[in-house]
Amino acid sequence: MRRVVIGTAAVSMALSMAACGKAGDKKDDSGSGSSSGSGSKTIGLLLPDSVTARYEKFDKPYFEAKVKSLCADCNVEYANAAGDAAKQAQQVSSMITKGVKVIVISAQDSAAIKSSIQSAVDKGIKVVAYDRLAQGPVSAYVSFDNVKVGELQGQALLTALGSKATKSSKIVMINGDDADPNAGQFKKGAHSALDGKVDIAYEQSGLWKDTVAAQKMSAAITQLGAKKIVGVYSANDGMAGGIANTLKGAGISGIPLTGQDAELAGIQRIVAGTQSSTVYKAFKPEAEAAAQLAYNLLEGKAIDSLATSTQTSGSGTKVPSQLLTPVSVTKANIKDTVVKDGLYTIAQICTGDYAKACKTAGLQ
Repeated sequence: MRRVVIGTAAVSMALSMAACGKAGDKKDDSGSGSSSGSGSKTIGLLLPDSVTARYEKFDKPYFEAKVKSLCADCNVEYANAAGDAAKQAQQVSSMITKGVKVIVISAQDSAAIKSSIQSAVDKGIKVVAYDRLAQGPVSAYVSFDNVKVGELQGQALLTALGSKATKSSKIVMINGDDADPNAGQFKKGAHSALDGKVDIAYEQSGLWKDTVAAQKMSAAITQLGAKKIVGVYSANDGMAGGIANTLKGAGISGIPLTGQDAELAGIQRIVAGTQSSTVYKAFKPEAEAAAQLAYNLLEGKAIDSLATSTQTSGSGTKVPSQLLTPVSVTKANIKDTVVKDGLYTIAQICTGDYAKACKTAGLQ
């Protein structure tokens, strides 16, 4: 009898320890760090890559801080796809298993993620598309007016060209990744500004990669001739960095080069004169808007006052949307945009190599 009691106690203790171990386990099987907690108040945040500086440095912390301000006992489960669409699909599956109630996702591939989003919705999970409009039954979308972004880029290029903006002037155009629906909207907006005013003599996708953009720029120089190119449209700052290096290597200087995202390196190139403009999409209001939408959906609250417009995804879904306004940044308004908003300090921009150029630009 004594053996039975002892055996029963041992089994009970083992089960208790196993249960405690499971409840306290904070391991993230998505391949990224996370803040685990009760699924009933957990919001998933899935970002597409770690190459674009904004996601880890700005979007994630701003989103997490806003969620905490709205809901002290809410948790954010985070994962980054590292540029891998298949990995992001696995991360959605992991979020479903962990019992999150809302997923905020910036899709690495808007079409490929459709079935994963459907699986989440089938489990009663609400999905918010962040920055990129994913396909499938998403409940809301928050981003910037992406066609306007492209228009701003195209117009900035024309302004920088000045009298050289003629129908015979040869422009190189390096667009983003075709798998990203935003890339098509940027492209559409840029063409609306540039078509008929300059000759887009070479146009390719840079896949959002500086190395690919550099290769495309090199091919453009070979095809058109270094002296024939008067300006370059780059869809973002990351690619502009690769393009700027290629231009320098080919002995090409003083021609306009656009960008987007207001990355620190892009702002520094603008100061130095190797990039003419970027587009600032304030990360904080976008991240906070996504957090507010996610919280409202978590609590079953209406989102009509937040998502006041509608966008149609690649799968034909009409999605309630909140679109913010982008701003073009040149050397003339760095102080009034990224510095004023606290994105960067003068000290961060005007490091040793850029100190002299900063003084010339009136930043010191």
